[in-house]
Amino acid sequence: MPSYEISYGKQRVPVYRVYAKPLSGVTPIPESRFTGRSNVLMACEVDVEVHGDDFLDAYTRGDNSMVVATDSMKNIIIKQALDFDGATLEGYLASVGHRFIDGYAQLHDLRLRARELPFPAATVPNGEGRFNESDVLFDGSGGDYAVASLRMRRQDDRAVISEAESGRVGLKLLKVTGSSFTSFVHDEHTTLPDRRDRPLFIYLDVFWRYVDQDDLFGGTAASYVASEQVRDLCATVFHEFVSESIQHLVHEMGQRMLDRFPHLAEVHFVAQNRTRDPFEQSETDPAVKVYSDPFSAYGEITLRMCRGGKQGT
Repeated sequence: MPSYEISYGKQRVPVYRVYAKPLSGVTPIPESRFTGRSNVLMACEVDVEVHGDDFLDAYTRGDNSMVVATDSMKNIIIKQALDFDGATLEGYLASVGHRFIDGYAQLHDLRLRARELPFPAATVPNGEGRFNESDVLFDGSGGDYAVASLRMRRQDDRAVISEAESGRVGLKLLKVTGSSFTSFVHDEHTTLPDRRDRPLFIYLDVFWRYVDQDDLFGGTAASYVASEQVRDLCATVFHEFVSESIQHLVHEMGQRMLDRFPHLAEVHFVAQNRTRDPFEQSETDPAVKVYSDPFSAYGEITLRMCRGGKQGT
């Protein structure tokens, strides 16, 4: 007889909750003006994946008596958004996991993910010659966004979180000066010249784990790490820091994050080198240059930094 490893679930369930609990009291950091959000609109996509052998008969015998239909899962995810009384993406995801595990004995091992659907407030005139953020109109044109993932299991008749990670993904940052890449290995395969000042363009995803997973939920907002602050911190480091490589840059970002957020156990970066190739330079002003798209392949750099050498949960 073969051994089995199975899972099933529902992917990309869209949820739009209006007038959720505001997130307030986030500890300020020098790199960001973000201290909270109104949560007039919380929008996200949710994935749920169920693990375990309780529904193996559906595969081997066509017996669906233990299967919770993925359409039912979709309905539960959406309904839970109405009952959710928290202020964070992670908290909402945990409430969905509790609803599944508490409601179905056969659902005892879940992996849940959420991707924010970014809708920043539109800027509108306030009637006094200035502009304010609207409290009713939101711009869904996209950009970087928050993510969260949880692994939840039943333990002693209650749902517990065994793994948790938060993140900010989809950042696209281009710095026109103040980055270099030199003194790398040069041999018969090398065609890339040393670049002592290049316009560095990166795609960046950032993830983090807490020392105390209760900080995920923002109940005490002072110890909650808002993804907006992480985005601003990374942009500020990029702006300020003269880097010798992308590796050098993301290490500086990670060190700054661990310094600013002592309640984090781990930070993790995935960066892509999307730097454009130089084509033309002004004969009268060497700072004036023209770049174009490079060869379609790109480099990828990763870094995981754990406080005290220990990985978070």
